[in-house]
Amino acid sequence: MKRRTLLQAAAGSLAAPSLLRAAEPLKTLRLDYAYYSPSSLVIRRFGWLEEDFAKDGTAVKWVLSAGSNRALEYLNSNSIDIGSSAGLAALLSKANGTPIKAPYIFSRPEWTALVVRKDSDIRTLADLKGKKVAATKGTDPYLFLLRSLHTVGLKRQDIEHVPLQHADGRAALEQGRVDAWAGLDPHMAASELSTGAKLIYRNVAFNTYGFLNVREDFLAQQPDAVRRVIASYERARKWIVANPADAARILSEEAKVSLEVALLQIKLRTDLSNPLPGAEHVKALQAASPILLDEALVKPGTDLNRIVTDLVDTRFARLQLAKA
Repeated sequence: MKRRTLLQAAAGSLAAPSLLRAAEPLKTLRLDYAYYSPSSLVIRRFGWLEEDFAKDGTAVKWVLSAGSNRALEYLNSNSIDIGSSAGLAALLSKANGTPIKAPYIFSRPEWTALVVRKDSDIRTLADLKGKKVAATKGTDPYLFLLRSLHTVGLKRQDIEHVPLQHADGRAALEQGRVDAWAGLDPHMAASELSTGAKLIYRNVAFNTYGFLNVREDFLAQQPDAVRRVIASYERARKWIVANPADAARILSEEAKVSLEVALLQIKLRTDLSNPLPGAEHVKALQAASPILLDEALVKPGTDLNRIVTDLVDTRFARLQLAKA
């Protein structure tokens, strides 16, 4: 199918009338990069977006996101157009008013677990009762912590939550200022390998997917720009699958972690097999969403199922499938 036909089909499937009008010239494309998203590091390192958008006179501005909470704050404040976060964090943010959709899945990671020092006497989730636990509020590790506690009948008020950004949480754990930490790679892998930190609870099903989120107004006004960003993410995904050691070197250099840590994150904890949003991701978020109501993170009565289906945007996935 020719490119023009594909774009016409994509535009026809998008309901907003504004998408049928010619887009205003895009002066600057604003998006994030993050150590928990190796694809973003690869795209930025090789300058693929700069090369693609240069012919349009469009500048590319990269902003570092230290966690899902930062990416979603930037999207909500209109500081960036496209940002990467965990799926459940994106759902929480959208439920609380951030106008975003997720047209691409950049990974299915096991990027979080509950971590203690190597000499800790904490062995189980139940042992966390009354303990100080560091976690970055509004991120997958924080929501992972809450979901994990619920499996043993504990809630947020049963622990002392210490709100710290991911890197600071690691430092607090290693310095003994907290008893446990809801970790995030590559910081978590670095703590494991450098200090012998132990993962006392792992559950890949509680690690929600890596969502590439787009502001709804930007998606309506610049659908072709979004398509081109997704094409670069696809290029990066395929490149990482073919060159995991080289991708690990880029992560190592960007995040300033050892190559061993970067290899652990990319080879053992990052699944790049399914980038197209669909029923799998809807079901995962619907299974995870009750924690948001149980812990009063959203307004009572919020229709989370409706918000899930509004967030997970399959339109560009259909376009990718049509191209294949």
